[in-house]
Amino acid sequence: MKHALDAQRIGDTRGYLPIEDHGIIGDLHTVALVGVDGTIDWCCLPRFDSPAVFGSLLDARIGGSFSVKVREVERTKQMYMPDSNVLLTRFLAQHAVAELYDFMVPDHPSCPASGARQIIRQVRVLRGRATVEVCCRPAFDYARAPHTVRLVEGAGAVFTSSAGTLVLRSSVPLQAEGDAVHATVTLEPGESLGLAAQWGEPGDGTLRPLDCPDATQLLYKTLQYWDGWLRQSNYQGRYRETVERSALALKLLVYQPTGALVAAATTSLPESPGGGRNWDYRYTWIRDAAFTLYALMRLGFTEEAAAFIDWLHQRCVQAPPGTGLQVLYGIDGRPDLPESVLEHLCGYNGARPVRIGNAAAQQLQLDIHGELMDSVYLYNKHGEPISYELWEALARQLEWLEKHWEEPDDGIWETRGGRQRFTYSALMTWVAFERAIRIARHRGMPAPVERWLDTAAAAYRFVQDQCWTPELGAYCQYPESATLDASLLVMPLVKFAGPKDPRFLSTVRSVEEQLVSDSLVHRYRTDGSDGLTGSEGTFNLCSFWYVEALARAGRVGEARYIFEKMITHANHLGLYAEEIGPAGEALGNFPQAFTHLALISAATNLDRAVGSHHGSAARQWHTG
Repeated sequence: MKHALDAQRIGDTRGYLPIEDHGIIGDLHTVALVGVDGTIDWCCLPRFDSPAVFGSLLDARIGGSFSVKVREVERTKQMYMPDSNVLLTRFLAQHAVAELYDFMVPDHPSCPASGARQIIRQVRVLRGRATVEVCCRPAFDYARAPHTVRLVEGAGAVFTSSAGTLVLRSSVPLQAEGDAVHATVTLEPGESLGLAAQWGEPGDGTLRPLDCPDATQLLYKTLQYWDGWLRQSNYQGRYRETVERSALALKLLVYQPTGALVAAATTSLPESPGGGRNWDYRYTWIRDAAFTLYALMRLGFTEEAAAFIDWLHQRCVQAPPGTGLQVLYGIDGRPDLPESVLEHLCGYNGARPVRIGNAAAQQLQLDIHGELMDSVYLYNKHGEPISYELWEALARQLEWLEKHWEEPDDGIWETRGGRQRFTYSALMTWVAFERAIRIARHRGMPAPVERWLDTAAAAYRFVQDQCWTPELGAYCQYPESATLDASLLVMPLVKFAGPKDPRFLSTVRSVEEQLVSDSLVHRYRTDGSDGLTGSEGTFNLCSFWYVEALARAGRVGEARYIFEKMITHANHLGLYAEEIGPAGEALGNFPQAFTHLALISAATNLDRAVGSHHGSAARQWHTG
């Protein structure tokens, strides 16, 4: 399906590729989404949370795009170059084959021109004659800032707006048409063309054409960088290709200058057809980043863990006295992320609203302290000993949590239906103090250990005494609730309950009866009590938590079966969005860090479980 750049009205829903029909490239400052048809329909420059320059993913008519296509193509295929984030799109015609290499140069000293935010696109013809069509039509500031086009003969074009400048270097002549530039070139076997879209004016004010040898050299250096980075992985298990693709995807979501990690690369991709549950995920959630630190450390990527710890330290230090950490921050650490709606954009396939910013930054989510302290504990144990300054900053956060953990909050799922005393929040309160006590005792750090023990015990008893519902045979979402919550599948993962604890096993059975559909897990039933309209798909994070729960409970064969079914729900490149719809389609922002980190955790723990059972348990399950 091709993008319809000539859609007749904002509400026209024709011309949108499925969410899963995309790959992602990036330079550790921002990313671009590349469709299977060779169109870049999402890219924010110069960084993740900047306004979109190419945004036809959210409005096919006015959003802006950068397409490279081959005439008379019968089908296309996409793959990543081995052990890299260099994307290869193959155009297959009856009498010709051409390949498109898409990549961004990582922000690393080993890569030339790494300081420039640029997208490199190189087309090579392998067989037959191929007619290549190029169209670059940026739309600055989410299509709110008009621009001018200036052609530079023999070199490319410059797009200038009040929101910034985009320079397009080209190895072939370009023609201007309105606010876009085009090129149509017929290439013989062995011939190629190169394009580079770069943010900002040329360094010396002179625009030079992109030589194909230059593009090839950048490609080689980029491949070298990704191969070198991935070699740090120590994963040797059964699912190596899947795990390493998830690690590469997570690395693309790290903002190199600060070490912050965005939850996803996009905004407002709908969690339900038609929209409503559309959110901006281009920011750093304490929870997501803490889980990601754990996942990357499991694989041996300690440099990313250290960078995140530094970023976290700054957030703790900058928190005003007597306040807790925010749920999320900008990638530069800014706390103010006002949420607004872009009324002029029709949204993906007509799904509105299109939101930028995220009001969840002002929510109270007490659980983040548990995920935070768990990740710090693991870093202190398996990475580097944390500093005294960080310990003092964390102790201040725990002092705040002691005073507030019994308050209702908005919960892990950021519901907008009113605060409750969520079970998961109390569970993670126990984790926060339990891990802090471990660090204090291991390192001899000064701490009010007895007081922390009392608070941890109170949180533990609250979960056991008030959140267990005999009628449900399960832990409920909050006291006196009849709602199940798949977040409680993490109980054995965080050592709150044994994996074969009767109450936990009963909870798993209840989740299976009410929230599991064809091995996929809903996070809770969307009946309107969360303050939002519409339904949603199954939640990939919860599905991978379910795999871990089964593996730890000894149902190893089932866990392996479900995990391998989950792998089939990845897209053709091994990437996941946040959710899966009823027809197996991707829903929500893409790619989603939460999903990929949970995959890594599930794979590593499943490997261990399968190995310890020597395959015997795998013969004891049935699909009925």
